Amino acid sequence: MLVPTAYDRLRILTKYHNIAMVGLSANQYRPSHFAAIYMLSEGYNIIPVNPAYPEILGRKCYPSLRDVPEKIEVVDIFRNSADVPPIVDEAIEIGAKVVWMQLGVINEAAALKAQEAGLEVVMDRCVKIEHARFFGGLNLIGLNTGVITSRRRII
Repeated sequence: MLVPTAYDRLRILTKYHNIAMVGLSANQYRPSHFAAIYMLSEGYNIIPVNPAYPEILGRKCYPSLRDVPEKIEVVDIFRNSADVPPIVDEAIEIGAKVVWMQLGVINEAAALKAQEAGLEVVMDRCVKIEHARFFGGLNLIGLNTGVITSRRRII
């Protein structure tokens, strides 16, 4: 399996803006929820995919990728590694361009299948962290404060 370089990840984040977040949680304390808020604030179109909710962050939530009526470019997976293969199958079926597996989500067989179908694959990386790394929004709470220092301010 080919591992995408930092340049590849930057290109993906620059080129594609329709992201389906599979496993996005309505719980504001979950990493997926915070990542979605951040990516929305950066101008990305976030499409929630989770059969447990009718709506997340004021956006209609879909039970599966097949149910999403709009074009999906990136399928961002917030699920257990064992749950990835059917999601990759759906991503291939709908014509997604990228499968992005979040931190701790690793499934080599599914990644290889996606690559063989022509999709780019990012595995074990957080879309929010990668975006912040490239575009200057990385700090303690994930926002760009404009302050350049290694010392934290206690407010």
